[in-house]
Amino acid sequence: MFDSLPDSDTLYQALLARDAGFDGRAYVGVTTTGIFCRLTCPARKPRPENCRFFDSVAACLGAGFRPCKRCTPLTPQAEADPLVARLLDALDDAPARRWREADISAMGIDPSTARRAFRRQFGMTFLEMARQRRLAQGFTTLAQGGRVIDAQMMAEFDSPSAFRAAFARLMGQAPGAFRAGALMRADWIATPLGPMVAVSDAHALHLLEFADRKALPAELKSLATQNPGGIGIGASGPTEQVRAELDRFFAGTSARFDVPVALSGSAFTRQVWTELRQIPAGQTRSYSDLARAIGRPSATRAVARANGANVLALVVPCHRVLGADGSLTGYGGGLWRKQRLIELERHYATEEAPT
Repeated sequence: MFDSLPDSDTLYQALLARDAGFDGRAYVGVTTTGIFCRLTCPARKPRPENCRFFDSVAACLGAGFRPCKRCTPLTPQAEADPLVARLLDALDDAPARRWREADISAMGIDPSTARRAFRRQFGMTFLEMARQRRLAQGFTTLAQGGRVIDAQMMAEFDSPSAFRAAFARLMGQAPGAFRAGALMRADWIATPLGPMVAVSDAHALHLLEFADRKALPAELKSLATQNPGGIGIGASGPTEQVRAELDRFFAGTSARFDVPVALSGSAFTRQVWTELRQIPAGQTRSYSDLARAIGRPSATRAVARANGANVLALVVPCHRVLGADGSLTGYGGGLWRKQRLIELERHYATEEAPT
């Protein structure tokens, strides 16, 4: 499948089921109203003969349809929820604030409703997201050579032990376990889709993950074990390069990632990752497409496992792989990010593939 939608019957069933797997991938235009919607729109469902399906907002607008005011298809899914958008704005205004449920209640928002909304959209609660933002302040302090106590104070934690525990949950080990002078170093990169952790030595990028990926602590432990010198905190040449490339990517000016990378894993896994890097931005493939491309048409499940084991998010673009029916499938960074990335990359469709 080369960035094509499934047949109309499949899409209509997804519309009836309000299948979130198609968010950012498919839209429905209703000929009787002239309005287009997400497939998850809560409005009453039109008859199948009154539906036209499109693969982009631009295609809907080009066909003369107007955006629905209920499901707001011009707005990314998470931001379309007024409660979520309001809390995200508040967090952006005060990223270092020690948010509590009482603060959410003071805004006239029920904390349990906020928890459900954020877990549905981001796989974490608002308070967990806010704590992660504060940890970023501490991480930056450590990367600049600051002491753990300085990092704790910058991150607004009550005690060193609380900061060390939170840091260890995020990074797989306490800040003191990161070695000064290590050749391989971890650094924090801010992006519009949330912070990322990069690990590089002087020659190549070894890891790039969204900071809230559940597998990140285990991945960092594994990387530290594989390298006798361990991991330190701070930037290196490849990290600075990928930081600049990420800035250009999210600014919409370039989808190229030329940073040198260290591909780990088995020969088969490296083969899958190499093939992933050949998918041009703005296009997608299915797992079976990838299996055929590497000459292993019966290895679809193994390809899916290799895709899920990717530790170089965006640089090895596993987000460009969809289910056989065109729906979004599991993504370690969260389906909401996968949706946003696919939407972002649409205008890169005619550019040269990154190598």
